[in-house]
Amino acid sequence: MDTHIGKRIRLRRMLLGLSQEKLGEAVGITFQQIQKYERGTNRVGASRLYQIAAALDVPVSFFFDDQEKPSFPQRAETHSSHYFGLAERKTLFEGAAPSRPLPGFAQDDMPLLARKETLELIRAYYSIPDATVRKHMLDLIRSMGPAKDKKETDPS
Repeated sequence: MDTHIGKRIRLRRMLLGLSQEKLGEAVGITFQQIQKYERGTNRVGASRLYQIAAALDVPVSFFFDDQEKPSFPQRAETHSSHYFGLAERKTLFEGAAPSRPLPGFAQDDMPLLARKETLELIRAYYSIPDATVRKHMLDLIRSMGPAKDKKETDPS
């Protein structure tokens, strides 16, 4: 869990183009501590995670997105039926739809967001000051990729 949270901190920090030093300054800790959080060496406490989330402009839940579903050990039925504990509550949520890591992104897309090339592309795209030019660039890039259906490739 600590490693996963650290990776999510690093991902968001890099997407924003922040250094570890700048993030550390924003939350009042050293860049070395940010490094330890990102590596999963040190556990991030709840209040510190809240501060980091605020500095990175994401909800705290962002750090838990894309996390594997926890597994619960099977409990022997030793308690009387009037107790309603965690194991029993677990069954209430079985079959519920899993949350998605980010709106509009599939689980398979998450590794793409962490790539250096993706970050460079995003930064270059948003450095274009004219929104119309940005839209034309996006349309151009989409036209160079594979067609989504036959109607897009066949004008007839």
